[in-house]
Amino acid sequence: MRRVFAVFLALGLIPAAVGTDIAQEPPPGAAGPNSAPAAQTAASGLEGLNEFIAEQMKEWKVPGLAIAVVKDGKAIHVKGYGYRDVEAKLAVTTKTLFGIGSITKSFAAVTLGILVDEGKLDWDKPVREYMPDFRLHDPVAGERVTPRDLMSHRTGLPGHDFFMYHTGFTQKEMFERLRYLEPNKDLRTTFQYSNLMVMIAGYMAGQLTGMTWEDFARERVLLPLGMEGTDLSIHESRKSGDFALGYRRVDDKVSRISHVMLDFDAEGAAGAINSSAEDMSRYVLFHLNQGGHGEAQILSQRNAAEMQTPQIAWTRSVPGSLSHDEMGDLTYGLGLALTTYRGHKFVSHGGGFGGFVSLMSFLPEEKIGVVVMTNLSPNPVGTILTYNICDRLLELERIDWAKRYKDSAQTSAESDQDRHELATDKEIPGPSHDLKDYVGEYDHPGYGVLRVELGNDGLKVSNEAVSSALEHLYYDVFEFVPTPRWPDWKIKIGFGTNLQGEIDHIRSLLEPEVEEIVFTRATQEGGV
Repeated sequence: MRRVFAVFLALGLIPAAVGTDIAQEPPPGAAGPNSAPAAQTAASGLEGLNEFIAEQMKEWKVPGLAIAVVKDGKAIHVKGYGYRDVEAKLAVTTKTLFGIGSITKSFAAVTLGILVDEGKLDWDKPVREYMPDFRLHDPVAGERVTPRDLMSHRTGLPGHDFFMYHTGFTQKEMFERLRYLEPNKDLRTTFQYSNLMVMIAGYMAGQLTGMTWEDFARERVLLPLGMEGTDLSIHESRKSGDFALGYRRVDDKVSRISHVMLDFDAEGAAGAINSSAEDMSRYVLFHLNQGGHGEAQILSQRNAAEMQTPQIAWTRSVPGSLSHDEMGDLTYGLGLALTTYRGHKFVSHGGGFGGFVSLMSFLPEEKIGVVVMTNLSPNPVGTILTYNICDRLLELERIDWAKRYKDSAQTSAESDQDRHELATDKEIPGPSHDLKDYVGEYDHPGYGVLRVELGNDGLKVSNEAVSSALEHLYYDVFEFVPTPRWPDWKIKIGFGTNLQGEIDHIRSLLEPEVEEIVFTRATQEGGV
């Protein structure tokens, strides 16, 4: 399916909502000191936008939203709406920090482009020239993979998101274990979105500069652009005094997430940035100005254009996306998604995690840019507003995107209900062994160790990052029990035996695009 942008929610990254249902209606607007005055908004062609935003926030129960609209080299509408903290009734301002998730990947491409400009990196030389220890499961691909491949999601590896987000490995440990992760496609044949590969690209930049990617991005991109409020760690955000809490919608209930933001230090270039409407307005203007900011050329025009040049076709449909005639074919550049909107080149990237959904979009030829950040997951408001604003500024007849997304949500809900009604109860065959026989440590060279323990309530599985009770499904197959932190995963694991009938391995589709990941039981004295 086609879509003008992609909001990428990595598997299992949205923690559960806890607390009471949020019933408060957000105020129509909570303007910070730098919000666009009404006269400026009216003169820009955005008459009635405030009311439209409030209407969509109410429809989709979005607690808080920050928006920046730029045109012809200046910000024409920068404003906060609703609450960054509903319970405390703290309003969103133009300086409120939101997690922007995968929009960070475009910053990663900028940092690599700066290194290319300085002659320290070549987009098309093998990564192994910069990191000799770089290895992939496919040795031929490992010899040939380039920085361009890492940044355009065409290495042949699928996401392997459990490996990245649920093992507790550092960036260095993940780099060292890459060789044990199976690919499912040949190099440069298929677009497969990978947080892991972009994180590795940032790790490489750190190796080349002698500092962390985060420090390099701050020194060479954020500070030169005047993005002083933007940070690369939730620990910094918590100290700022003006950050949004994440909220989650399940059915019609909106509840606060138990922690401020996703605490994952190893994500780096794949999604670590937290930013505000004010700062993101500067960032989108930087892209519209072909890598320039004021008198400074932070990124060369050549590499700014390279980011917006298709590197690979987006051949895999995006779950939950909409297909419409107004959109062109979707491709991916370097850290940016590329398509057309009603005949106009449209560049974008979405980001979603931990109760936040954000979207950055711009039309480079018309010098129009829009950034929308929200603190509710999931919701389509950023998409609806972006299309609506583009219609206004392009002076086109407005499409009722709000109705299209509402109708799509209704159809999806009815489909889910139909599938639920088709479910039937079946007799569940019991496990083949006593539960104590499953206890032990099981190891995979890439994914690490899974520990299976037996408690009063049955089996439990854990590693260095996660822990979950196991619910028996049938035979020797169990499933992770959703936890308050990870409510969405449906991870099945199956225990297998050797020829003596002893439990000696675990199999699981932790990465659905490859064969089952096999964890081998550690040998103990006297047998398995």
